[in-house]
Amino acid sequence: MNFLDLIWLIPLVPLFGAAVMLFFGRRLSKAAISIICPGAVGVSLLLSIAAVIQLAGLKEKIHQVTLFPWLPLMKVDMAYLLDPLSSVMILVVTGIGFLIHVYSVGYMGHEGGYYRFFGYLNLFVFFMLTLVLANSYPLLFVGWEGVGLCSYLLIGFYFNRKSAGDAGKKAFIVNRIGDAGFILGMFFLYQLTDSLKFTDVNEALRSARFGVEHSFGLLSLTALLLFVGATGKSAQIPLYVWLPDAMEGPTPVSALIHAATMVTAGVYMVARSNALFQLTPETSFIIAGVGAATSIFAASIALVQTDIKKVLAYSTVSQLGYMFVAAGVGAYWVAVFHLFTHAFFKALLFLGAGSVIHAMSGEQDMNLMGGLKNKIPITFRTMFIASLAIAGIPGLAGFFSKDEIIWQTHASPLGSNFFTVVGLITAAMTAFYMWRLMFLTFYGEGRMDEKTRHHLHESPKTMTVPLMVLAAGSVLVGWLGTPKIFGLPEFFRGFEGWLEPVFEPVKALASEGAEQPEHAFEWFMMGVSVVIAIGGIYVAKYMYTKLRRDQRPSGGMLYPVLLNKWYVDEVYDLIFIRGLSLGGGGLFAKFDREVVDGGVNGTAWTTRFVSTVSMWWDTWIVDGLVNLSAFTVRALSFPVRFLQTGLLQSYALAFVIGLLAIFGYYWVR
Repeated sequence: MNFLDLIWLIPLVPLFGAAVMLFFGRRLSKAAISIICPGAVGVSLLLSIAAVIQLAGLKEKIHQVTLFPWLPLMKVDMAYLLDPLSSVMILVVTGIGFLIHVYSVGYMGHEGGYYRFFGYLNLFVFFMLTLVLANSYPLLFVGWEGVGLCSYLLIGFYFNRKSAGDAGKKAFIVNRIGDAGFILGMFFLYQLTDSLKFTDVNEALRSARFGVEHSFGLLSLTALLLFVGATGKSAQIPLYVWLPDAMEGPTPVSALIHAATMVTAGVYMVARSNALFQLTPETSFIIAGVGAATSIFAASIALVQTDIKKVLAYSTVSQLGYMFVAAGVGAYWVAVFHLFTHAFFKALLFLGAGSVIHAMSGEQDMNLMGGLKNKIPITFRTMFIASLAIAGIPGLAGFFSKDEIIWQTHASPLGSNFFTVVGLITAAMTAFYMWRLMFLTFYGEGRMDEKTRHHLHESPKTMTVPLMVLAAGSVLVGWLGTPKIFGLPEFFRGFEGWLEPVFEPVKALASEGAEQPEHAFEWFMMGVSVVIAIGGIYVAKYMYTKLRRDQRPSGGMLYPVLLNKWYVDEVYDLIFIRGLSLGGGGLFAKFDREVVDGGVNGTAWTTRFVSTVSMWWDTWIVDGLVNLSAFTVRALSFPVRFLQTGLLQSYALAFVIGLLAIFGYYWVR
């Protein structure tokens, strides 16, 4: 069977599951729902694996399936594209998605709206698969907007809580700001290349028509607008503020949407558009700069948060910044590699946090935890592995991808020592805040009340088995991208080779590559990164296991700033929410009233005026001329109309009279 021609089924099966929940969910039992929805994603996973295996056997690793014409004016069809990049993404979405669906069976078992929750999850998977399998920017944008809609529905799943509703609206609105940039970027890209299909756009950008734009021009503007869309979806400065609040949704939602899949859509889009970004080094520098600023900024906030899910949320924002640093310096395969490894250990951390919250009867404050190491041993061991992985301890997934990013900031032609230093500092902060979470949650004496202490228990197997699978992935998947200096067989460097056809360098850049530094320095950088990670873990251990709470450093004036997230939400509220809603002292209200409303009202008045003049002209001039012409025609045609009676007898009589007249004339002559 040719599974490559069936890739359209990969997103369609979860859509079927969502449709069943929409129309029949209320009538189905929880057991039936628990089979249908996870089963739909499981089928998509099997189809994805089969298609990727067949793709690996092709000489040219690209396959497109066209379903029907869609936007003929823009030469865009409803079609799916499977290549090495989209193959990585569908395996992440369906694989992690399936595990999270299974986990949700146990986690959401006692919640209301069970069918609605799984329907939303299936719908999300459909849109995410549409996004990554799309063969054009418009179809990618359909998935892009779809996952935004599902994010809104899932964040606000507990709609009776005002905070959940507000968080859902915040995510929806902030993402619309980024989407405006994305739409404008697509318009510019179509103007430049006369196409929005990925293959056509890349072919045009890699042709002799375009060269590297060393100064900021139309290409750079187009790339920057697309990146604006990515900052919204992937939670980068200044549009990151929605992601921490999204933790109001159920924990499986945080794992699926806000750790492993949706938030990586921006990274995927930038990687997919690499032919454009390779031609715009100035925009690439902006991408790396925003990523570096976001990574260290979010990590600083995570240092002091007490809500276990908020720590992981800011960690996600920070790690996404790492990915954009890699993309900004031109190491696109490394950005996707970190996306791939991060999906495993961050999904594991979120699901592990959900298991902790489940054991703690809903408690999320780490100050009220402690001593859980022996109470929930499977959760502890799996989160232990994930925390080592994200800290960058050698042998685990995070070590290979994160250290490769730090190395590329130094070795890449677009790299900078500044980005290297920021990466190392962020690595130290990451190790510290993650092991602060571990020590506060699992070590020391329990700080919970007696009722909660009595309730402590390990999660059911539907929750712990996905944790163990993800833990295995957090150990193993990094070995697919080992550094060349390790000297391992080609299989262990397979990730870079697999993605190489997608990230083919633009010819104009082929001669601009910098000479690679010596291997000794790469070993040195790797050693520095490992020492920093171990140092961060040790400092966290000393502070949170050796020192009493009153002996820990207070942080001085910086502590409340970090605890309140640099007051960014307050500033945004003052400028945008209160400013726009309350008029900003009359400025925004006046602008809206006189400029926006004035423009609209002026357009309406002009339209009415033109319409009135047109109607008067039509009534008095055009209709008058028409009526006069009609009267003239009727007057001139009266004799003819009098003779043309349409009666055969009249025509015969006229014929006879005419003949008699002629004969009479000649008889008289």
